[in-house]
Amino acid sequence: MKIEDLPKNKKIILFDGVCNLCESVVRFVIKHDKQDIFRFVSLQSELGIAIIEHTGFEKLKIDSVLLYESDGTVYYKAEAVFKIAKYLDGQFKFLSFFSFIPIKISNLFYDFIARNRYKWFGKKESCMISTAALQSKFLT
Repeated sequence: MKIEDLPKNKKIILFDGVCNLCESVVRFVIKHDKQDIFRFVSLQSELGIAIIEHTGFEKLKIDSVLLYESDGTVYYKAEAVFKIAKYLDGQFKFLSFFSFIPIKISNLFYDFIARNRYKWFGKKESCMISTAALQSKFLT
């Protein structure tokens, strides 16, 4: 898939495909994405790298979740988390409430978790493999 072939009516979440915490978050988002808004791409995949390069982020500096919208808007770190939460069902929308916190402060908390995610939650050798039922949620 190429950048121009990305679905125009979906929001793309780029995530660390070898991070156990990130995989859990992806599964959580899928479960609570009742409106089928999101698609997922591993940061390590060819498509993930192409999207990162297209957005202007430096590949080596990406250690975070990115939310890529079809108009080219990109949200990064805590801001991405708040934007994603806004679209989740029910009680999980409350997470977007915290977007009132200045982004520099939110990113301090985000960065602390990101720095320790492998130590606390572990790391895989390769990206997660989705089940056949979830395959349509992942772009390659």
